[in-house]
Amino acid sequence: MRVNITARHYKAPDKLKEYAEKEVRKLSKYFDGIIECEIVLDYEKTIQVVEIAMKVQKQKLFAREKSKDIYKGIDNAVDKIERQLKKYKEKLKDHSHTRVDSFDESSQESPE
Repeated sequence: MRVNITARHYKAPDKLKEYAEKEVRKLSKYFDGIIECEIVLDYEKTIQVVEIAMKVQKQKLFAREKSKDIYKGIDNAVDKIERQLKKYKEKLKDHSHTRVDSFDESSQESPE
């Protein structure tokens, strides 16, 4: 999975970037088809904004979280993406076809 981290309106410390990347990489245990993840850390007056855009196979997932604490914002945004990943994975499972293991011969009419 490719992870890109961008900070807008301020210079984010390396420690913060490492934390965000570590948290996002944990999501690969829920779904291994994650292609790319874009994390945007933004500072708006007194509020920190975290945006996570994730590309998964043919789907794009997005989470935006505002918080006074940037670490809390990252955690909440990752939780949102995690829920979306689980929902997407379930959707993929539901579309699989069920296989008929055996055919009941007693219900078949016998030719006379």
